[in-house]
Amino acid sequence: MIKNVPPMGWNTWNTFAENINEELVLSSAEVLVSSGLKEAGYEYVVVDDCWALRGRDKEGRLIPDPAKFPHGMKYVADHLHAMGLKFGMYSCCGNLTCAQYPASFNREFIDAETFAGWGVDFLKYDYCFKPVSADGKTLYRRMGLALSNCGRDILFSGCSWGSDNTHEWIGTTGANMWRSTGDIVDAWDSVKELIQKQYEILPYGGVGCFNDMDMLIVGMHGKGHVGLKGCTDEEYRLHFAAWCLLASPLMIGCDIRTMDSATKEILTNRMLIGIQQDARGNRPFLFKLWGNEELPVIVRYLGNGDIALGFFNLTDGPAHMWVTTEDLGVPETAGKKLSGTEAYSGRKAESQNGVVMATLAAHACEVYRFKVVGA
Repeated sequence: MIKNVPPMGWNTWNTFAENINEELVLSSAEVLVSSGLKEAGYEYVVVDDCWALRGRDKEGRLIPDPAKFPHGMKYVADHLHAMGLKFGMYSCCGNLTCAQYPASFNREFIDAETFAGWGVDFLKYDYCFKPVSADGKTLYRRMGLALSNCGRDILFSGCSWGSDNTHEWIGTTGANMWRSTGDIVDAWDSVKELIQKQYEILPYGGVGCFNDMDMLIVGMHGKGHVGLKGCTDEEYRLHFAAWCLLASPLMIGCDIRTMDSATKEILTNRMLIGIQQDARGNRPFLFKLWGNEELPVIVRYLGNGDIALGFFNLTDGPAHMWVTTEDLGVPETAGKKLSGTEAYSGRKAESQNGVVMATLAAHACEVYRFKVVGA
């Protein structure tokens, strides 16, 4: 599979971890459809770790836990497909998954065939319990090849956390997306850390193998498996906007069955999703204002000639941020200016004297979609 835009969906792990079952997955899928999230682009429903029994069957195949999934995984897949959704599952390149269930080391081809037979559309592939003597890139290439030969189009989501110089070899494995960071938790410090980890690896994402900054914590508010401190809605807005501008996959991690209106508004922001899903797939670039790691200005050129521009204040106090249009590729001598709209407020804005500016509260952002127009 070649994926031209970053995947979007919902994953069980951030909120539910091992507390998953058939009813939870299918009821959440129903909400994905009825709430408008599917219409906004979220199409994958991914069952993460802890879905299997602790042993394989006599033919060496993985077994869904009958207490959690009494009708089996093909039943889940068939119901999701009937809703117009796609089905995702989880395994790992090591002897065990991260939660110590059977994983796919030396079983890549039989597991890929099993997933294909169940109607799986997406495989998240983790990096726990990998033998020290085994080369991660070889194991990921092996699963990539197994998926390519399983008889079904399955999106390959590599989840090696950026370990072992993942950025140097992930593009050789057939993976469609790659985790560039450790796990996210529902806390501001985690969001900030994951954004800053992107600065040096921006050239390694893009069409075909998107840089995955981990799942969204928007709307968790301290609840669930990675709930921890929780974030404010302002911090969730910054989190979502950064993931969109940096072209990360968008995998919702909150309990969408109980999400509030603010969470839904963030997750369905049409302008930001339009930037994230831009078909041209240009990589983002950024400036650090005054060289400050906590004041990134993130930019993406879009397929129709628009410019997506985000000011992000990662500091603990207010900040006045700016960038010149010349740095954005539009010198004043071109006789052009920028005119556009801010994603969250809908406020109209224009460049003035070759500069775009924003005054931001702590942990806040402003994101604009600008057109290049006559001065």
